[in-house]
Amino acid sequence: MRSYFAYSTILDPAAFEEWKAQHGYQDFALPPGRRAVARGIALTFDFPSRWWGGRVAGLEDRAGAEVHGLVYSVRAEDWPILQHKEGGITGMCVEREVSVEVDGGERLTAVAFTTAPERRSGDGPVSGRFIEALQRGAATAGLPQAYQDSLGKLAAGRTA
Repeated sequence: MRSYFAYSTILDPAAFEEWKAQHGYQDFALPPGRRAVARGIALTFDFPSRWWGGRVAGLEDRAGAEVHGLVYSVRAEDWPILQHKEGGITGMCVEREVSVEVDGGERLTAVAFTTAPERRSGDGPVSGRFIEALQRGAATAGLPQAYQDSLGKLAAGRTA
């Protein structure tokens, strides 16, 4: 089993179901996840995506920042599906270890996916559709309201 920290559109059921249908993974389901926070990490919109119509988020180290998401325990045989979903197969993203704290205070190391260094770019606008998917995912996952509000600020064109 591997611990996977999900912070992006995989948390949005509509976006994830659409992706699964497009890629032949209709029967795949993630196990139940636990709410978690990665501190000292921030979202950074550093990958221009044609599919999303603008830049989408990866992670960067940033003192004082935090990213909320869910931690899943994923079977080894299911890991390639997550690599495909997160862009690891195409070289868009790379795996990165992050230290997270789950509800209840337990700390663990998990793997998150972030933009590959050679693919990072600030070109173009941030994708509004992507921000909307982040907001839906955060709400569905029951992430803290303050974090959801920070995503809303992104949608309004302000910094989170």
